[in-house]
This record gives sequence, structure tokens and C-alpha cells, in this order.
Amino acid sequence: MTLATRAEALFVSSLQPSDQPTADEVVAAIGLSLQTCGGVSGCANALAAQYGEHPEQAARRMRWAISLVVGFPAALAS
Repeated sequence: MTLATRAEALFVSSLQPSDQPTADEVVAAIGLSLQTCGGVSGCANALAAQYGEHPEQAARRMRWAISLVVGFPAALAS
């Protein structure tokens, strides 16, 4: 799974930046998003909808999601 795919799944998760999630929580949130959204394309669709509805917040949230995905490479290796 690519960094972008993981970031998209994290973006649409219920985790919030204020949660200061651990690596295990990030992994679990990504897995749950992929499951509940119906896979990679479902997460991409949900992300696009969020960008359309809240563009002023979406870029900040995506930067946060990418920073977590990049910050926990070992936990996300599988």
C-alpha cells in the first residue's frame, strides 16, 4: 500500500490531530477506514467528498495525515 493510500485512509478516519495518536492507533484507524469505506477507492471517494465540503480544513488535515504516515514507517510497513 502506498503512502498516499495510507494517508487517504487516515484522512477519512475518525482520528483527530488533537488525539495525538500512537502508531498502533494510526494503523488501526487506517484499517478501519479501508474496511468501512469499501477499500482504497472508497477512501479516495470519501476524501474527495471531504475536500469538496470543507476545502479550508482539508489541506491541513491531509498534511497531518501524511506526517503521521511518514512518522510511523515501521508500524505501517505491512
